[in-house]
Amino acid sequence: MTQPLLHAFAKPTKTDFVRIVKGEGALLWDDRGIEMIDAIGSLWYCQVGHGRSEIADAVAAQIRTLETYSTFDPFSNDVAERLAEKLVSISAIPDSRVFLCGSGSEAVDTAMKLARLTHVQAGHPERTIIISRNRGYHGTNYGGTSAQGLPLNKIGYGELLADVVQVDADNIEDLATFMKDNSSRIAAVLIEPLQGAGGVWPPTPGYLESARKLCDQHGALLIFDEVISGFGRMGTWFAAQHYGVTPDLLCFAKGVTSGYQPLGGVYVGKAVRGALEADPNFFLRHGYTYSGHAAVCAAALANLEIIEREGLLERATAIGARLRAGLTALASDGVIDHARGDGAVWAAGLKPEQNSVTIRDAMIPRGVVCRAINTDTNAFCPPLVTTDQQIDKVLDVFAAVASGK
Repeated sequence: MTQPLLHAFAKPTKTDFVRIVKGEGALLWDDRGIEMIDAIGSLWYCQVGHGRSEIADAVAAQIRTLETYSTFDPFSNDVAERLAEKLVSISAIPDSRVFLCGSGSEAVDTAMKLARLTHVQAGHPERTIIISRNRGYHGTNYGGTSAQGLPLNKIGYGELLADVVQVDADNIEDLATFMKDNSSRIAAVLIEPLQGAGGVWPPTPGYLESARKLCDQHGALLIFDEVISGFGRMGTWFAAQHYGVTPDLLCFAKGVTSGYQPLGGVYVGKAVRGALEADPNFFLRHGYTYSGHAAVCAAALANLEIIEREGLLERATAIGARLRAGLTALASDGVIDHARGDGAVWAAGLKPEQNSVTIRDAMIPRGVVCRAINTDTNAFCPPLVTTDQQIDKVLDVFAAVASGK
C-alpha cells in the first residue's frame, strides 16, 4: 500500500524507508532503535551536527518575536540584514552583496537569471548562453535542471531552458573552444568547484583558474555553485578561497544553516552589482516569498557562530585528511578501485563487481550511513563535529562491507 508522502528521488511505489527519529552530534537513531554515524551529513549539509539546542533556541526566540515578514519593497527585517552583514564579512567575493532565498535550487536559478539580466542592463541582451559541465548537479528547478550534466535527471520533463549547454567536465579546451565559437553570446559559465552529487570530483589542476581567465577574455560571468562546498566543508569558508579563484556570483545553501532551517542565497559581486545598480530607477523583479525569512536567518546566524566558535573550518581539514588516508589505503589494498575528493568530501570509486547501493544498504544495520551515487561510488561528507573514532568506524564498516565480509 502506498503512503501519503511522495518521497523525493525514490520510486513512487516504495514503502520500506529507514525512518530517522533522532539525531545528536554525528549520530542518528531510526525507529527501530539502531544507532548510526551520519557519514553524509544527511544530504551534504549538517556541518555542526544534529540536535544543537542553541540553534533551536535562536529560532524559537525569533518566532516568539516575529516569525517573519516579507522583504519585498518597502519592507525588511533586522535579522536578514544582520545575516547579510555576517555573510559579507566571510565572503569569497570582495565588495559583494547577498540575495537570500530558500534553497540551493532557488539560488542557482537566481544566479542564472541575474547573469542574463546583468548583460541586458549592460546593453547586451544577446548574451543568453549559460555553460555548465558534464557531471554537474545544480538542483532541480527548471534552470538548475537545464544546467545539470546528469542526463537521467532531465528525462521526462520536456523542453528545458534554451541556450543552456554542457561541456566536458575536465577538458578546459572543450570550454575554450565553445567560448571562442560563441564569444559574443555567452552570459556565464556555471561551475561546481568540487562536483558533489555527480560523484565527488575535484577540479583538474588549473581548470578553475583557466575558466576564470576565459570568462574575462570573452566578457562572461563566472558562477560558482557552492551549495555543497560552502561553509567550511573545504577547510575554508568557501571553495573559492580554497582554490584561490574568485567568481562573479556564488550560490550557497545547505551548510549555511546546517539544515536546521531551509535557506539559500547568492553572493553578488562587483560586475553584477555595477550593472544592476547603475540605473537608480531599475527595479529588480525577482524574489521569493521566504527571501530573508527572519526565523530562518536566526538559525543561520546561530549556526555560523558555532562554526567559528568550535573551529570547524580547521576540523574539516582534519576530517578530510583522515578520510583521504583511510580510503587511499583501501585503494592500495585493492578493496576499492580508487579514492577521490578534497576537503571533508570524499568518495570511494568502486570496482566493476561492486555496487554502491548494496554497500550503502549493508552499512546501515552496522551503524553507518553513507551515500550511493550511481552504482559505482560511495560518498562521505560527515558533520564537521565527527570524532576521529567515529571516522575510523565509518572506514572500518565500509571496508568490511566492500570486502564482502
